[in-house]
Amino acid sequence: MNDDVRNIVLGVIAAGLSAAIGWVARTYLWNRKLRRKQAFFGLPENSECLLVVNRGAAGPEFAVMRYDVFALLELAALIKDCNAHAQILPHDTARQGFGERTEFCVGGPASNRRMAAHLSSLLPGVQVNVDAEPGPDRGSFLIGSERYRVEHGRQEFALLARLTGERGRDTRPVFLFCGQTSITNQATTRYLARHHERLTRKYGTGSFVLLLKVINSQAYGPDVVELVEDVTRAAQTAPPAAATAPRNTHRAS
Repeated sequence: MNDDVRNIVLGVIAAGLSAAIGWVARTYLWNRKLRRKQAFFGLPENSECLLVVNRGAAGPEFAVMRYDVFALLELAALIKDCNAHAQILPHDTARQGFGERTEFCVGGPASNRRMAAHLSSLLPGVQVNVDAEPGPDRGSFLIGSERYRVEHGRQEFALLARLTGERGRDTRPVFLFCGQTSITNQATTRYLARHHERLTRKYGTGSFVLLLKVINSQAYGPDVVELVEDVTRAAQTAPPAAATAPRNTHRAS
């Protein structure tokens, strides 16, 4: 074998080794990213989860409002990426505990009994005004001593929470998407889809409660969302028996 042939053979071998090493490295990084995503969402390979959604007001049949359907589609894409499967349940038929399967609960407590139960048991520091009569506080959030009022189409708030039970790692998480309006439910699921990697780096597989603000939804829909603050401590702290009046009311500027 002369030098030219030997150089060609060595070049082919080197190129093959480089391609193989590159493929192995990309596969390793992709698998590691997938495992982190599965751990954050509590969705190991071929696992099952629950999508709990409120019924629409159209009638007794299982009808879901348009923006809540969009929210479910956002979540369905995340679940599919984790190679998991979802079961959709109306809020008034999901009579079971939490922790066995990951749960994604969409909708405010006024129309979602499951959400109302989760807020009561898991987030005692959050109160949502569900009065049927119109008023300035209707639909508002009271978190600790801070009240957040809804201004339809201009400024609306939503809670995004990842919560686990006392068993810690053995407990699958519950994700709450509690908005003041249906479009904020979609905005919250979209925020999670866009920022779950950053949330994973910050919180790992722990619990958190974030207050989000949807800006000018009548013009921008669910796309313009700001993080107001991390309200985990206030949301998980039960108010004293004789709660004082709220100190601040948040309005649009």
